[in-house]
Amino acid sequence: MLRWITAGESHGPALVATIDGFPSGIQVTTQTLRQALARRRLGYGRGARQKFEQDDVTVLAGIRHGLTTGAPIALEIKNSEWPKWVTVMSADPVAPQDLLIDAGTGDAREIARNKPLTRPRPGHADLPGMLSYDHADARPILERASARETAARVALGAVAAQLLSQVANISLVSHVISVGDVSAGDDRQLPTPGDEDALNNAEMRTLDPQLNARFIDAVDRAKKDGDTIGGVVEVVAYGVPIGLGSHVQADRRLDTRLAAALMSIQSVKGVEIGDGFRQAALRGSAAHDEIIRDANGNVTRASNHAGGIEGGTSNGQPIIARAALKPISTVPHALRTIDIATGEEAVGLHQRSDTCQVVPGAIIAEAECALVLADALFDHAGGNSVTEMRRNLQSYLDAIGERI
Repeated sequence: MLRWITAGESHGPALVATIDGFPSGIQVTTQTLRQALARRRLGYGRGARQKFEQDDVTVLAGIRHGLTTGAPIALEIKNSEWPKWVTVMSADPVAPQDLLIDAGTGDAREIARNKPLTRPRPGHADLPGMLSYDHADARPILERASARETAARVALGAVAAQLLSQVANISLVSHVISVGDVSAGDDRQLPTPGDEDALNNAEMRTLDPQLNARFIDAVDRAKKDGDTIGGVVEVVAYGVPIGLGSHVQADRRLDTRLAAALMSIQSVKGVEIGDGFRQAALRGSAAHDEIIRDANGNVTRASNHAGGIEGGTSNGQPIIARAALKPISTVPHALRTIDIATGEEAVGLHQRSDTCQVVPGAIIAEAECALVLADALFDHAGGNSVTEMRRNLQSYLDAIGERI
């Protein structure tokens, strides 16, 4: 069993991520993590924060000379902007007069950093978090609820992806399939891992140049209107063997685990496995993936409506998962709210300037899927070392190969 957790605030000194139960012998370097974090920073519609906020990642434990040791892996992602936030985010008490200094800079709509944030933003965790955790200020809530935390998840996902690749030759790729009401449609081209460079070079992470331009236009129109815009991302996992996950308990179902992981991403409000909602409109004779033999005599499927998962278990087809991201909740022209300090009507705080987050959303979704699949693989072929895991997996694959 793999276990992972993150800690840290958006404007704190650093994010920290740990993963426990990882086998020894997996090749991972700092450069692997840096490349993953760089992908998260790509995409059209991002705000100025991406230009000055760098991801300085350090391996604190669990990796030696480029190989995992079997010990818990600990990663740190420092906040390059921390000096600007030392007072307001100090772990130790600060003098009250220090918090009266107007430290805000930049966009006139942004509230000064050091002042209490008492106008919760619709769509964010601000109001329920303030009430649930008994805070008079939204700062402790929004700092942890921020999507900045996903940098730690992407770093962990990069580690998990190495396990999947080096043990089982499983590879993942993600792309954007809709922005607002502009969609790639059901006949879209599925990318492969070989398309990664092309996807990274596309501003809206799609292989279709015309669709890329239409996505950009949708983002531009939203920005011009002082608004934000969401979309749908898709993750495809290739090489997943039959049998990951289980039908025997709800929390062991692979689709359950993937859905929960994707839904945990900030802004995600919907998850779909395979053809999902479209499949619900089909009759049974058309909705299910018939089992056939290909020209070489290998067992395969005539289609993949199920997205590679049946009965909570992978069926050998590519796993396809989608996540729908709502528009960013902090709308530039501000939405109505109340001021918790006075009870009076007000407008929401403006804390960021992104217009669209679907491109990094695809990378984050890919990382979450990698973590879940790595855990499911470990459940099925776990061991203390990469050698043991490969041996266990091969034994299982040989056995099912003889049966079918």
